[in-house]
Amino acid sequence: HPSAVVGGTERRERERRSAHNCVVLEPSRVRCVYYELWCVAANRTGCKSHPSRWTERMAGVWSSCPPSVSGAEMESLLHSGCKGEQSIFCDEYIPRKNGNCGTISIPRVMTEDEKQNLSMFIDPVTKFFEEVNDAARNDREEGMPAEIFEQLKEMGAFGLQVPTELGGVGLTNTQYARMVEIVGGYDLGIGIALGAHQSIGFKGILLYGTEEHKRKYLPRLSSGELVAAYCLTEPSSGSDASSIRTRAVKSEDGKHYILNGGKIWISNGGIAEIFTVFAQTPVTDPKTGETKDKISAFVVERGFGGVTSGPPEKKMGIKASNTAEVHFEDVKVPVENLLGEEGKGFYVAMNILNNGRFGMAGALSGTMKSLIRRTAEHVSTRVQFGNKLETYGVVQEKIAHMALRQYVTESIAYLLSGNMDRGSVEYQLEAAISKIYASESAWWVADECIQLHGGMGFMTECGLERVMRDLRIFRIFEGSNDILRLFISLTGLQYAGKQLREVEKSVKGMDFGVIMSEGLKRTRRLVGSSSAPSVAEHSHKDLSVQAEQLSQLVGDFGTTCEKLLLTHRKNIIHEQFLLQRLANAAIDIYGVAAVISR
Repeated sequence: HPSAVVGGTERRERERRSAHNCVVLEPSRVRCVYYELWCVAANRTGCKSHPSRWTERMAGVWSSCPPSVSGAEMESLLHSGCKGEQSIFCDEYIPRKNGNCGTISIPRVMTEDEKQNLSMFIDPVTKFFEEVNDAARNDREEGMPAEIFEQLKEMGAFGLQVPTELGGVGLTNTQYARMVEIVGGYDLGIGIALGAHQSIGFKGILLYGTEEHKRKYLPRLSSGELVAAYCLTEPSSGSDASSIRTRAVKSEDGKHYILNGGKIWISNGGIAEIFTVFAQTPVTDPKTGETKDKISAFVVERGFGGVTSGPPEKKMGIKASNTAEVHFEDVKVPVENLLGEEGKGFYVAMNILNNGRFGMAGALSGTMKSLIRRTAEHVSTRVQFGNKLETYGVVQEKIAHMALRQYVTESIAYLLSGNMDRGSVEYQLEAAISKIYASESAWWVADECIQLHGGMGFMTECGLERVMRDLRIFRIFEGSNDILRLFISLTGLQYAGKQLREVEKSVKGMDFGVIMSEGLKRTRRLVGSSSAPSVAEHSHKDLSVQAEQLSQLVGDFGTTCEKLLLTHRKNIIHEQFLLQRLANAAIDIYGVAAVISR
């Protein structure tokens, strides 16, 4: 039994290691919490335990929410199992800049009108992908047919989050996550084409554009008349975005920037008319008079002249989307097309990516649903050794793990999008976590899906190999998972380091209140009591055991962060093995948190 493992041998081992100043978060402890939470959800479906009903139990887990209906039924599905209560809890699993305790919850952010609006899109979009779009054909022909492009335009798919007054659909982040979940379940290539256009392509105009920018560009971008692309990556700068070499220098009359350089692997690069381009610009410090190159962001039109694209790249997957090089030669960009402040382009680039990553979790949640559905159908009909595959324990375990990963991904996606809709401005860590967990889980689920299909899954006509090829890029683009792990751990440690420095200053200044508070935390840790608030107080009563386990995980995590900082100080940035493990712990803890909230 999972709780026996948590409470027995592994706990003693953890305490033994803790005594030697080496707190370790065992992955198996996190998995046990995942399993127990998932079992609660599975049992809630009320299916019989007979093997022939087993796949229905699996289906009940991943179909329980988010909803494709409206009104009260949608509300109940979003909060299935909570009996009307809003399950929330707070904990500082990664210290925040403001030092406050962060609240994790599945917020109820949609109004009745928004629910009705969303429900109007669900069926038509689903029907389009089931009956009109042919993902296999798109993959074979390596492109999106013109008739598919036109029908997507008619449905408003190119401006889902653009305000209605500017020609868009005006979806919230939660509504958008639900829509891309449908797309992800049918055709990731089409999903990338749409996402590259609106999640990052013209997102900078929405976030940083002037009112003139928005009025000029967004109506035609929303209608699909114009396609957008996000131009950051260069041959010499992949993950190291700050090392780009594309340059933009002001003309002598000061009316234009002269843009020169090239970008590679740009989604929509061969078909876009509007580009969000990042380039080095000379910026003079008003205080020192020193001039340095800093990144600035620009809205560039192909019609400015000097913008050319290379041929479509030959890719492993997502072949329905266009990927090409984009070159800029003496492009005259009006100074009015500067996006944000001069020299602040790196922050613009990162915030666009942060804002767009949440949609990836929603889309890949839909991909996993589709894969699980196909696998459940296969194992419930395929007979080997005289029995259906669904009756074998190893098969059941595989599908259970698949359903578990989908459930966690879905929970993370809607927790994040809901908090964004509620006005949260610090979600960059959660966005990175959602991207990592979703992309790695979807790849794992696809691999197990093929495994359970056997030789059939390896054949092209089955269609599973196409999905797996499409999925491979998700661990690379919009920030590779390895770099994002370093971002998660180092950002969290940076906040924690600031708190430790405050304690150090308080000791020197004899701030008795801070000293006592920190001393009490350490005393609680020494006697084996977590210094973190109890999650159980803010969670559903049926999840009290798992909530207490999460509290312990959070306490251990805080202790580990502190010890790493005290041991390595500034050199922690070179301890990549430790940073990777720290990030993995944060990812799993956030996953558990999202599931308990749900």
